Amino acid sequence: MFVIAGLGNPGGQYECTRHNVGFDVIDIIAHMHGISVKKLKHKALVGEGFIGGQKVLLVKPQTYMNLSGDSLADILSYYKVSPEELIVVYDDIDTDFGRIRIRKKGSAGTHNGMKSIISRLGFEDFPRIRIGVGRPFDGRDLASFVLSKFAKEEMKEIAEAEKRAAEAAEAIISSGVEAAMNKYNG
Repeated sequence: MFVIAGLGNPGGQYECTRHNVGFDVIDIIAHMHGISVKKLKHKALVGEGFIGGQKVLLVKPQTYMNLSGDSLADILSYYKVSPEELIVVYDDIDTDFGRIRIRKKGSAGTHNGMKSIISRLGFEDFPRIRIGVGRPFDGRDLASFVLSKFAKEEMKEIAEAEKRAAEAAEAIISSGVEAAMNKYNG
C-alpha cells in the first residue's frame, strides 16, 4: 500500500494558502479516483482507494503543519508501510513558483512540517513532491508569507502545478520515482 500525504493546516482560515497546497493535491487525487477523504483516523483525514490497481491511503494530517510527523508516524506504524511507499506533497519556497520537484529523499530544508516528519520517522529516504509557492519579497516574515493566500494572478499557475503534482504522485506509484522524476522535474 502507498500512503500519499499532503501537508497543510486544518481549518477554513488556511484554505487556499501557500502552506496548504499539499491538502489541495490530495483533494485533486481524491476527486480523480473517487476516493472520499473524510474519515478521521491517526490524527488525520484519510481515505482508502486504488490508483492503477495499487491500494493507496490518502492522508491530510490534522495536527497542524509543525506536528505532521505525529500523524504520519502513527500511520506508517499501523499499516507497516515502508519508506519508499510514503509520498509526501508539500509547499516549498526554494522551488520556483508554479514548478514541481520530485526527490527520492533528502533533508527537510526550512520546512517545519518536513522537519517534524523526518524527526518522528527517524529517516528521510522517502519520495516527496515539492510545489514552488514563491518567496516573500516585501519584507514579510516567512511564517506570515506561507500562511497568506495566493494573489488572483497566481491562481491559474498554482492550480496547474497542483494538478501536475497529483499526476506526479500517480506516476511514482505506477512507474517508480525515477521515471516520475525524469518526466516531471525540469
